[in-house]
Amino acid sequence: MKKESKFKVEKNIVIPLILFAIISVITIYCTRSLLSSDLQNLYLKQILWYSIGFFIAFLMMTFGNKFLYNNAYIFYIVGVLLLILVLFFGKEINNAKCWFVIPYIGSFQPSEFMKVFLIITLARMIGDFNAERRDNDINEEFRFLIKVLIVVGIPSVLTFIEPDTGAVLIYFIITIVMLFTSGFKSRWFLITLLIILLFGGSFLAIYFLDKDLFIKVFGTSFFYRMDRILNWSNSSGLQLTNSITAIGSAGSLGHGFNHTPIYFPEMQTDFIFAVYASNFGFLGVIILISLLIYFDINIISLASKTTNSYDKFTIGGIISVLLFQQIQNISMTIGLLPIMGITLPFISYGGSSLLSYMILVGMLFNISNEKLRFKN
Repeated sequence: MKKESKFKVEKNIVIPLILFAIISVITIYCTRSLLSSDLQNLYLKQILWYSIGFFIAFLMMTFGNKFLYNNAYIFYIVGVLLLILVLFFGKEINNAKCWFVIPYIGSFQPSEFMKVFLIITLARMIGDFNAERRDNDINEEFRFLIKVLIVVGIPSVLTFIEPDTGAVLIYFIITIVMLFTSGFKSRWFLITLLIILLFGGSFLAIYFLDKDLFIKVFGTSFFYRMDRILNWSNSSGLQLTNSITAIGSAGSLGHGFNHTPIYFPEMQTDFIFAVYASNFGFLGVIILISLLIYFDINIISLASKTTNSYDKFTIGGIISVLLFQQIQNISMTIGLLPIMGITLPFISYGGSSLLSYMILVGMLFNISNEKLRFKN
């Protein structure tokens, strides 16, 4: 009898990833004619990042997720230290200090990996708490939530200072979804919603009623960030206008491969969906969105295949990031949501972004392989 391999990957995850890689490289290639000469080889770099990413994902199967959970707090500390260092030694790009620049290789963005470290850390914290908690102990739950708030708050403040508002929002979405899947009482989510409404309402009231006071309290930089986000529906900037023009003129089949009709800033990263839609049209968009939905559904289905609570919380964190970024990125390119500098996972160019997601893919491989691992 043929011996079954110790390591087995979920084909319903691997196949979409391969298709994502092909779509990503082709779409980035379609930006070449409109980018400066130093950016025309990005599609080759994306091939390299995908190759390294798949290697990392499969390498992670040699030690499993238990290693990550056991060392979660070490990863968290490393992530926080990187966020501190980037504020002092990072290169300022577009008025933001979010990146370390590595000569001959490219840029490195700590906030991308902080998403991964936060998912691992929260999975460890929630899993440990659920294993020891006493039913209906309000004080115990409250103390734990304060710990979670501190753990999430530290990287959120550091990332906000960079500034990278989109990443901060993702940190909180990860936290809320993972806590929701952990079985916490609904009262905590209602209390959180009331607090958000109270402080958010006060915050917006100051912004709209007394802009001078808002600038004095929060600073000019943050005022302009808020102004861009809150007034997005009335804006007619080059980025959004040209994005909508490119998508709207594509028709059913698009302008054709490597025929991106118009330039808009960050077309290889934040606005990669507009490039893809303009080249491959409505039919191409339907194919891509269907593939994204298929990929997400298969990740969610993994939750029912594992008895490991840590892994279940991890899946909640992973799917929350993917869904939010997919919806936000596609919506902002067509003017439905404000532009927040959020990339389209697995499609947008970016070494840090892609490698961070491939680490999560490696964790998914371990989850799908869990039963077979214990069997052997």
